Amino acid sequence: MARLPYLNASDLAPEHQHLLKRNINLLRLMSHSPKGATAFHTMGHYIRFDSPLNPRLREMAILQIGYLTRSVYEYTHHIKISRDFGVSDEDIRAIAAETAGRASGLDALTRDVLRAAREMTQSLAASDATFAALKAQLDTESLTDLVLIISFYNAVVRFLATMEIDNEPEYQVLLAQFPFEAIS
Repeated sequence: MARLPYLNASDLAPEHQHLLKRNINLLRLMSHSPKGATAFHTMGHYIRFDSPLNPRLREMAILQIGYLTRSVYEYTHHIKISRDFGVSDEDIRAIAAETAGRASGLDALTRDVLRAAREMTQSLAASDATFAALKAQLDTESLTDLVLIISFYNAVVRFLATMEIDNEPEYQVLLAQFPFEAIS
């Protein structure tokens, strides 16, 4: 159960009601800070619609973060979102394989993106080897955006966990299709 009540648009001042255009629990709780929620929306919009980073790679990085941190909310929401950006069911299953150190069948760039997401999530920063591999395959703007995206979504999973935000039932069912494996 969430640590603060979920807000509805009617709970907000008229100038902030647009924050709940997407009526999901993350935004319903975050709207306790309308200015913070507005900043969050701005960054989220840039990541999803304006970043030059390949959207499939972006979603794979976000899914890796959700998977690795066991953030059911983030993981399941982005399973649904990622399908609109070219992520296949096989790609989603490959995240478990990559996390466990098994062969996944993914291309080198996608594996490097997932490795960067794991390293930044677990060890704070991408290793020199991972960064060099990404730098050889991505232009500097896309590489910078990848680091921003991984950083942003690590913040999101921490917000979700600290605020104990409940996952909506329509997303929860995706966990049965793509369950978390034990991480060694």
